[in-house]
Amino acid sequence: MDCCSRGTRRISTTRRRISNCAGRRCMSVLPLTKSSRIIVVGSSTGGTEALRVFLGMMPHDAPPILIAQHMPEMFVASFASRLDGACAMRVKVAVHDEEILSGHVYLSPGHAHIALARDGSTLRVELSDAPPVNRHRPSVEVLFKAAATALGPNAIGVMLTGMGKDGAAAMLEMKRAGAYNFAQDEQSSVVFGMPRAAIELGAVDEVVPLGRMAERVLARVRA
Repeated sequence: MDCCSRGTRRISTTRRRISNCAGRRCMSVLPLTKSSRIIVVGSSTGGTEALRVFLGMMPHDAPPILIAQHMPEMFVASFASRLDGACAMRVKVAVHDEEILSGHVYLSPGHAHIALARDGSTLRVELSDAPPVNRHRPSVEVLFKAAATALGPNAIGVMLTGMGKDGAAAMLEMKRAGAYNFAQDEQSSVVFGMPRAAIELGAVDEVVPLGRMAERVLARVRA
């Protein structure tokens, strides 16, 4: 059996184990070449641990990552701080109108939608207190829809564990705009609702175990 048929589904991909290491990196960090890609992530139930694993394997110079995680506002700052201490990338709570930079992770505040928009040659964070979408604020739908519009084929979408279907329709918009999309597999998901919804819509290019997600995303960054 070759390595591409042994685990991840591509819709066709590969597997690799996570290794522990000392210092700020709780996972083995994977090397990266420069890229203009931007990664957008949606997560809900089980997402805090999934994000820790995924981000813990990303190198310090990875493309910018914007995250819509369903989480009460009171917990967001401490969660971002814990991730920042465990990851090679800089993890912070997103601030409206700040420039989006490589090597940075922008986590949605608990009270606002997170999106992004072009300002000439610059990309900036957009926060909004617009009504909830799919009963959520922040909503994955809002972030992914903005990525489809602003980034087109330069976007990489990642749907992690979560209940419901928030973000699935907008992930399909991303794919139609040329983005490449990943979903966490059922076995490694705490709740498979959001990944399943995106897969069933045909929005996903690869279905990947959580422990393989960073490697597969970085492979796409280099493609």
